[in-house]
Amino acid sequence: MKKFNLFNEIIKVDTTKFNDAIKSNETFAITIDGNIIYDNFITALIYKGKGELGGNYQVVEDEDETLIKAFSNWQKLIAINTPIASYDDTTADGVAEFSNKELENIGWHVAEFGVKYRTLVELLEEKCDGIVLCIEQNEPYQFSGFGFLDDNEDAKKVLFDYCQAIAKDKIENDEDFEVNSLTDDEMEAAQFFGVV
Repeated sequence: MKKFNLFNEIIKVDTTKFNDAIKSNETFAITIDGNIIYDNFITALIYKGKGELGGNYQVVEDEDETLIKAFSNWQKLIAINTPIASYDDTTADGVAEFSNKELENIGWHVAEFGVKYRTLVELLEEKCDGIVLCIEQNEPYQFSGFGFLDDNEDAKKVLFDYCQAIAKDKIENDEDFEVNSLTDDEMEAAQFFGVV
């Protein structure tokens, strides 16, 4: 996944389209690519609403392009991106679930084998296509922000294969996971991954 660090990025928007959107009195959004959209809000956004941006946005407008810095408005960005992100990593607790039901099923079951969501997120960020929307001022950064996966089916395969291998290894090599001593939840998870 590609990292889009709002602290460093300036979003360029076509000034005419931007002004038309403001005057339209319709709800519109601005994507991280600088596109203005009026529906199908399923990608990383730096703005969603009606009228002027306001708030803490830094806006410089010229004839052709409007330049927007959005990092100071992080709190509003959390509100508009939480419902559409593949996962939310903006809290101190870290990622607690995936928004996609099939990915969440995998994450929930593999937790029985001691695998944390952080491990799964790092795997997705390494192996899958998508965007990590974040604010990062110093290395290493403290949180990723939001993840937007391009292809849930690909992500599902990557996660399932990884988690199945973990489950298989635990069943075969870890005495705490011997088939005869599995709890009901562990057995359900082992069956989910097809390792018993």
